[in-house]
Order: sequence, then structure tokens, then C-alpha cells
Amino acid sequence: MAQATGGGARYVAIITDGNGRWAQRHGLPVVAGHEAGADVVKARLRDAVELGIQELTVYSFSTENWSRSPEEVSALMAMFARRIEGETPELHAEGVRMRFIGRRRKPVPADLVERMRWAEGMTSNNTRITLFVAFNYGGRAEILDAARSFTGASEEEFRAHLYAPDMHDPDMIIRTSGEQRLSNYLLWQGAYSELIFRDELWPDFSRQAFEQSLEEFAVRRRRFGGR
Repeated sequence: MAQATGGGARYVAIITDGNGRWAQRHGLPVVAGHEAGADVVKARLRDAVELGIQELTVYSFSTENWSRSPEEVSALMAMFARRIEGETPELHAEGVRMRFIGRRRKPVPADLVERMRWAEGMTSNNTRITLFVAFNYGGRAEILDAARSFTGASEEEFRAHLYAPDMHDPDMIIRTSGEQRLSNYLLWQGAYSELIFRDELWPDFSRQAFEQSLEEFAVRRRRFGGR
């Protein structure tokens, strides 16, 4: 068995896939799946703190998700606004630093953008863990937006133009629901991330599943193009 290099994962990103299918399996409206998925994000965030993870990035809404039904999109926008307002003080008390990455312009509601800024400001000095929430996010869009203002020559100079230049490249990217693709997620940052694919739908992604994913990462040998 290959031995891990560099210890355990400190920077973890997750594609939280399967909320809609979970709701369908349980005979519930799709928004109930998103609510259940949001509860799991908070639970796994707390697990991440206990497991020594320093940054957790979750894919909450992509630039492609606007193609969903107007009813689902509207329900999602309302849920995000309500959860940010209601849960930020709690997360702040727990030492969580919150950052939102993605485009912050129409069609994102202006009041939701303001809540994001409020949450970031309230938690800006926290150091226990950073939660990056990818909202109205696409990897290609991020690279395109960075390229518009880039005039340098190096990769590090380019990084400064990304949505969150302070974000570390993820050690690992987990995707739930059995799908095996990146779906336009962290294309720049994930160049050398280890990919872990899980069959659970996101609302069923337990602490045990999280720990198993971290254990799988720990026995992989990361070469970064070397031998």
C-alpha cells in the first residue's frame, strides 16, 4: 500500500451533489433536499474542525444552476439568505471564518449579496477554520474573470486575480452521489487535488463517510507530476 506524503488533508473541497435526488427518493419537494443538504454542510463543517481541517470549500450553487426551474431557484435564493442571516452569528461564535466565492452581480439578488458581505465582515478575524462557499460559481467563469484584469506573467501573479487568492489549493476534492466529474469546480485550484468519489447522496454523507474519504486520501501518494 502506498504511504501518504505530507500527512493528512488540511484543505478539503466538496461537490455537495444529490440533494434533489434525495428529496425525490423520500417523496419530498426538492427544496427539502436542499434544506437537508445545508444541515449536513453545517454538521460536516463541525466535524472538519475536530478532524484538523483548516479550510473547507463547498459547492452550493453553480453558474449553470440558473437553468433550473424558476421555482427551485427562487426557493434556493430565499434559503441561502435565511440561513446566512440565521446561522452566521452561531458560526462566528464557533470561530468559523466565512468567505463566498463566485460572481456577485445579477441575477444574484442584491439583498443576498449584502448578507454575504455582512457574514464575511462579522467573521473576518476568526481563525479556527475557513468555510469557503462557492455560490454563483464556475471554474471557467473564475478563470475568465481573472484573465480580464491580469497583466502579469506568472501563476502566482494570476492567482492574485482569483475570487479568493488566499484559498489554498485543495488537497482533495470529494464528490457525492456517484457522479465522477468536476462539473466546472475549482478548475485552477484543483489541478493536483486528489479526487474522491462517494456513492452517498449529499444529505446522507455522514461523519463516517467523511472519515473514510480522509483515510483514502491518507494512503495515496501525491506526485505532482514527478515519479
